[in-house]
Amino acid sequence: MSSRRGLVRALSVAPMMEWTDRHFRWLVRQISRRALLYTEMVTTGAALHGEREIVLGFDPSEGPLALQLGGDDPQALAECARIAEGMGYDEVNLNVGCPSDRVQGGNFGACLMRQPSRVAACVAAMRAAVSLPVTVKHRIGVDGRERYEDMLEFVDAVAAEGCDRFTVHARIAILAGLSPKENRTVPPLRYPEVYRLKAERPGLVVEINGGVRSLDAAAEHMRAGVDAVMIGRAAYEDPYCFAEVDRRFFGETEAPPSRFEVARRYAEHADAHLRAYPRRKASAVLRHVLGLFTGQPGAREFRRILSETRDERPPSVRMEAALTAVRRAHERIAEHRAAAGS
Repeated sequence: MSSRRGLVRALSVAPMMEWTDRHFRWLVRQISRRALLYTEMVTTGAALHGEREIVLGFDPSEGPLALQLGGDDPQALAECARIAEGMGYDEVNLNVGCPSDRVQGGNFGACLMRQPSRVAACVAAMRAAVSLPVTVKHRIGVDGRERYEDMLEFVDAVAAEGCDRFTVHARIAILAGLSPKENRTVPPLRYPEVYRLKAERPGLVVEINGGVRSLDAAAEHMRAGVDAVMIGRAAYEDPYCFAEVDRRFFGETEAPPSRFEVARRYAEHADAHLRAYPRRKASAVLRHVLGLFTGQPGAREFRRILSETRDERPPSVRMEAALTAVRRAHERIAEHRAAAGS
């Protein structure tokens, strides 16, 4: 995971607001035991003053797990890092990539790329506070600091304070004029600049992020020289795309569970959670599994059944109905193929 521990996590799932909560992380962990997972970004204020179990709580089975923090105050970040270490997180990551107006208003996220010395001070404070790896996720640039040389200046300043890994989203962030959604697609991807960073700073651990849609694409990036690859929305839209991660990138030999087995496990997880928190809606938990059968026969019916918000049946009952629909779709295809071959 880091130079501090001598371990690089070849594949990770990006931190994504409103998506990578504890339920989605639990789902991914049924598919891959080895990929690094992240929390949603947590501000230092929420981490220090919020209800800790709600804001920072996680199941130990979710590990390896990194806490992503948003903030610009070195001492506040150091205290959050101490809390993370005490709770059992595996890594602390500083967000220097989010372009939203709200985040800019708090002077953190991508706008901090204009303040390399401030980010360096934050990393130094966190490293002094904990033995966990301290990492940074950032863009290749922001408005007015868009050249490769600007990114290199930023990385060199932060690396001097011992940053354990640089996760580089290979797009600039346009802070004036584009929404966060547009910032994920409008600025062009500049992968060669990330490859160049690794080539020119071979002693740093460099992870690439942005527009990676498959494990084949991840493997191509690693062949280009980077140490690791972070996959974002593709992992949420089709979580089973991580089914071969452990065998392909971590040398595991055990086969992953089938989509059907993952679905049943997740239904049991959802039932247990809703029994513990009866005021929560089933849809809030089941939404994370809607993409499990992406690209498979019956996927649309699977999503429809699980999304019936008026249906108050327990998740396990709804899941069995959804899986029955998938099985019937598979059977119909098999029948058509048999008839065509006769």
